[in-house]
Amino acid sequence: MTSANITEGYIDFNVASLSRVCTTWYKIIGDIKSSVRPLIALHGGPGVNSEYLEILSDVTTVRGGALVVYDQIGTGKSTHLQEKMGDGDFWTVQLFIDEFNNLIHNLGIEEYDLLGHSWGGMLAASIAIAEPPALKRLVLASTPASMDLWIEAQNELKSKLPKEIQDVLDKFEEDGKHTPEYQKAVAVYYGLHLCTLDPMPEPIVHGFACIEKDPTVYLTMLGPSEFNVTGSLKGWTVIDQVHKIQIRTLVTNGENDEAADTVLAPFVANIPHVKWIKFQNASHMVHFEQREKYTDAVLQFLNE
Repeated sequence: MTSANITEGYIDFNVASLSRVCTTWYKIIGDIKSSVRPLIALHGGPGVNSEYLEILSDVTTVRGGALVVYDQIGTGKSTHLQEKMGDGDFWTVQLFIDEFNNLIHNLGIEEYDLLGHSWGGMLAASIAIAEPPALKRLVLASTPASMDLWIEAQNELKSKLPKEIQDVLDKFEEDGKHTPEYQKAVAVYYGLHLCTLDPMPEPIVHGFACIEKDPTVYLTMLGPSEFNVTGSLKGWTVIDQVHKIQIRTLVTNGENDEAADTVLAPFVANIPHVKWIKFQNASHMVHFEQREKYTDAVLQFLNE
């Protein structure tokens, strides 16, 4: 981790449907007042925290400026709303767009580059489609363009697992029971397609712990597993809108990524100014598995 200046804090976030004010926790690594645009990173999940994206300070340490990360509402150190479990009308993409806009307004950010990972990339794409003039560069890291494509990719990858592991995963889809056998089967899948490092880096482990401690956002937006999306993101797609992203965009994934080539293909095909980099011998956490190569690729793109 960089030795750059670190600032942490909370910003009030008013949600119209709530009677109380929420707060968004953020961390700034580096100098946000630098002449170099800050890089804002949006974490995945939905429902994990932002800790696993702090490694991207590798980029801003070399480039200058600041990395800005934050825990989205309902996660990490930001306001939790467990009473909203199952409320798909509350946990919407627009809620998180509003939170993002509130954050950059209160931090006084006039121009920025944006990197979204996984669900964070879905959010980043949604922000970019609105063509905010302050957004200058976009990185979509292991990001699906639609949830239907995501489900198809997960089930295709699952079909290549040993039969006994497939059977355990399928049984969970039927009865929803988190048995030790199911946990082991998921661990095999994640070890192949989410993070190939063993042991798994602590920041990623902490992200899973966030979901375990408070699964409200994950269960409500996604559902019980990645193989069968039943939450408010079911049917989500931006395929028909990605042509509106006119800024230069970098799309990345790993050779063995959960975010298979098919899930990000619509971005590559329809964003006018797009570059795609696929990292070999990597999965969903490319920025850990291929740390130097990933840093160099993002740096080169942002500096072009």
